[in-house]
Amino acid sequence: MGLPRSLSMLLTLICLFWLPALMAQSLSPNNGSARELDALLQDYAFRAFVRPKTGIPYNGVVPSNLSGIQIAAMRLRSGSLRTRGVPSYNEFEIPIGVVEQPYVERLVLVYQNLGNWSEVYYPLPNYTYLAPVLGLLAYNASDLSAKNLPELDLRAFGDPIKIKFSDVQSSTGSLCVAFDLHGSVEFSNVTSGNECSTIQQGHFSIVTTESILPPSGGGGETNKKKKKSNRKVWIIVGSVLGGLALLILLAVLVLWVRKCRQRKEMEEMEKAAEGGEALRMTSVGDAKAPLATVTRTQPALENEYVP
Repeated sequence: MGLPRSLSMLLTLICLFWLPALMAQSLSPNNGSARELDALLQDYAFRAFVRPKTGIPYNGVVPSNLSGIQIAAMRLRSGSLRTRGVPSYNEFEIPIGVVEQPYVERLVLVYQNLGNWSEVYYPLPNYTYLAPVLGLLAYNASDLSAKNLPELDLRAFGDPIKIKFSDVQSSTGSLCVAFDLHGSVEFSNVTSGNECSTIQQGHFSIVTTESILPPSGGGGETNKKKKKSNRKVWIIVGSVLGGLALLILLAVLVLWVRKCRQRKEMEEMEKAAEGGEALRMTSVGDAKAPLATVTRTQPALENEYVP
């Protein structure tokens, strides 16, 4: 037996209005949307420019709900980047011969240090982070107030770009990990204990397959944030399921009340029919038929009125 029409309409409304909201919540930065995070950090990094000078890094300020992430922005001439490189940009060392595509006259290099948010935005099952995830992304600098800019394709055609991590936890079997902007993950060997290299922009860190206890500071805070994020998701799911159950209960209650009302009306009609005047029965052959006691017009033969 199919669902009643009113209940089916309620379920349809829930699917149209509540489920999209739940899906949108699952796409918020707190649930690990790395590409949305890049766009957000690009906006806040560009805000650090007031009267920017070429080749000078400017530290940005992230929203309070992303506390622990560090960002910076540096504006460069395209020709200067290619012919001179950038000897030191926080942990990055950019050599001569780095070119962006498509070509722009000026570009901005946005630096990211995800800190205790590294595992939230770049989870790696069966691996432990020994250093925070660092990002280096290039954008067109023609409009420093622009938002949601697409990244330029930044590549090294000579020596590779080097990343020298600081405060790396000691471990055997450590590996460099690189995340490109298309979702691919690549591993390579660590050099000099804390150094990785790349020929393109992206996000980078050092990981190990060993299980390492987190330090009392950052790791514990990361776990707290992850638990808080998971608790928030479960609260939303529970609210949606609770509201759905309540609507179904109300729909069933409305249908039950309507059915009871119809049953009561039928009983009243039956009582009214039983309370009417009963007809006398008479036998006609082997059958019985109702017999009227009084007739309004007495029967008469036609020839009685003939003079």
